[in-house]
Amino acid sequence: MKPVRAADAAIRINTRTAGRAVRRSGIALAMGGVLLLGAACSSSGGGSAAGGSGGATGGGAASAAAEPAKVSAAQLTVTPKDGATDAAPNALQVAVASGKLTNVEVTDKNGKPVAGTIAADGLSWKPTEALAVGMVYKVNAQAKDDAGLEAASTSTFTTLTPAKTAATNDNISDNGTYGVGMIVSVAFSKPIKNTKAVADGITFEASDGTKVKGHWFGSQRLDFRPAEYWKPGTKVTIHYRLKSIEVSPGVYGDVDKDEPFTIGRYQVSTADAASHQMTVKKGDGSTQTIPITAGNDDNPSYNGTMVVSSKEKVTRMNSATVANVVGGEYDVPDVPHAMRLTNSGTYVHGNYWSSAFGKSNASHGCISMQDGKGGDDNSTAGKFFSSSLVGDVVKIVNAKGKQVSPDNGLSGWNVAWGSW
Repeated sequence: MKPVRAADAAIRINTRTAGRAVRRSGIALAMGGVLLLGAACSSSGGGSAAGGSGGATGGGAASAAAEPAKVSAAQLTVTPKDGATDAAPNALQVAVASGKLTNVEVTDKNGKPVAGTIAADGLSWKPTEALAVGMVYKVNAQAKDDAGLEAASTSTFTTLTPAKTAATNDNISDNGTYGVGMIVSVAFSKPIKNTKAVADGITFEASDGTKVKGHWFGSQRLDFRPAEYWKPGTKVTIHYRLKSIEVSPGVYGDVDKDEPFTIGRYQVSTADAASHQMTVKKGDGSTQTIPITAGNDDNPSYNGTMVVSSKEKVTRMNSATVANVVGGEYDVPDVPHAMRLTNSGTYVHGNYWSSAFGKSNASHGCISMQDGKGGDDNSTAGKFFSSSLVGDVVKIVNAKGKQVSPDNGLSGWNVAWGSW
């Protein structure tokens, strides 16, 4: 064969061979493309596609580097859930499963931190007091699993704004001064169902560490006192924290405030209905004896320990306002130097229309002493009135009446401390 024709034949043979190779290569590439597409999200696939045995080695290194990050097994749960509104103020709790809490931070919208404690087992956290109503809170919590891997959670929620509240009123004036027998009486405008939580929401701080306890009279009155009379000079602050307490279903307290008062000098008086005398013991050790008249046989005075709950320079006393009066009606429009002892109408007061002092019992149940019409400040009654404070103790003994009820006025001292 001539050289030219031999070359042409070689070219034709090589061309046919190349075509078959191209076709085989195309099929292979098509299949490889499927494989490449299937591994498109894998960095190791990219390494292999780089070619040759070197690519395979590179792909192995990339595969090891891309190993998925380990995730903590600890699972945090925050209640209320993120974004919740109208959450109950006592609903906040952080819990963890398959791990232990390491830190919990809760702040209100103003950045004020909420105190709380992680349980001894590390599985939960609760605030130490109820949250405020109508407030936005942010919760940041962290926990670790047994391998030391950390989990974290951040959420926010809003506490409810109460549609109904129970008004709270007591018998204390800010920075007032009261006698050693003062009982703090708190009245609520609606019946209270959650009595323990309400009692716990009113705390007392005394400068001498005196402990104070509350006692419920019905569902709308809560009285507080110490085991014994207050010590003179004691500084006391009442801490009300009721706004976040559901006092009854759907009803919340209405007040968060601090209310300070002071205990004044010591004065305790004992009116003896049998001897018609009242002894007044004072903190300086002195004792004064005052002639009195108590309730008559038909309208005897109560026996028991009572407390001055209010003072009025002049007041009107009308038998129509007092239950179970025996005998003639009365209406005295200008009773002087009157100090109330019971809600039912017992007073210690001045008297200008009688001369029974120190001799007999002639009143309709009150303890009265000599005074002048309109109130004579220099009279026996006037001087006693001037020396007295709301909160002073007045005991009545040897009267023919029954024992005063502990909820009649501030008469809670007639309840034993163990029953208070």
